[in-house]
Amino acid sequence: MFNGIHHLAIICSNYAVSKDFYIKKLGFTEIREVYREERKSYKLDLALNGTYLLELFSFPDAPERPSYPEAQGLRHLAFTVDNLVETVTHLQKQGIEVEGIRTDPITGKRFTFFQDPDQLPIELYEN
Repeated sequence: MFNGIHHLAIICSNYAVSKDFYIKKLGFTEIREVYREERKSYKLDLALNGTYLLELFSFPDAPERPSYPEAQGLRHLAFTVDNLVETVTHLQKQGIEVEGIRTDPITGKRFTFFQDPDQLPIELYEN
């Protein structure tokens, strides 16, 4: 029935900060950016390794939402990486605080978490 995930959408509290974070710090590429005058809202389509993956939105006066891993709703975004230590080091050089590396007791794979500018938890999972 389903073929895969088409994209994920994030409503940002500060659009410019989130745009900078996902493009300059995490390495996403911009596909297109549209300002929708009727909504006073930006929509930014982003790709990772050439694959459309994320939409960033700005909405005036969007309500805050709890965003910690055990809150109901979307728990976190997770990305695979080839080398967790290299990726963590790169993020730390960008000024991004990253949790300590842990090992999944079921798979034996290493993983860690960091947060985007709106405290959305992002997981890194080593291949």
